Amino acid sequence: MLYLLAAAGDGLDGYLARSRGQVSVLGQFLDPLADKLMVTATLVYLVAMGRVPAWVVVLLIARDVAITGLRSIAAAEGLVIAASEGGKVKTALQFAGTIMLMVHFRYPLLGLDIPPIDFHAAGVVILYMSLAMSLLSAVEYFRFFFKAVAVHDRARAAPPAP
Repeated sequence: MLYLLAAAGDGLDGYLARSRGQVSVLGQFLDPLADKLMVTATLVYLVAMGRVPAWVVVLLIARDVAITGLRSIAAAEGLVIAASEGGKVKTALQFAGTIMLMVHFRYPLLGLDIPPIDFHAAGVVILYMSLAMSLLSAVEYFRFFFKAVAVHDRARAAPPAP
């Protein structure tokens, strides 16, 4: 329940910041970092419980470490790499998948005459979707980074205007 509240609070916080124009450089750095810490801790726990394959979690963590390092290098160059749309979709899928993996069991939907939902199977599928989105968004981040560095380097190399 606490995880669900934290995920909902994170989404509300981002929505309110954007809708009120209160997005900050610090917030653009800390929000994705907080998301990564919360999801990573939960995924490691789910591996220990045998609910998710370790290799999936290793790839997700490796991608997150690489992107955090990329952001740090960019910040040292005076560049800000905000969360991309792909990164936001990846995070939403990870939140949904981990919640389903925590529920784990089959549960019927009350009032509906359909077979029970296997939350574990659904969670694994959603986590695989988040892995695919994670890798695609990593490519997006790296492309943006190299493009921004090239522009930044050209601006530094250009002679000063008379």
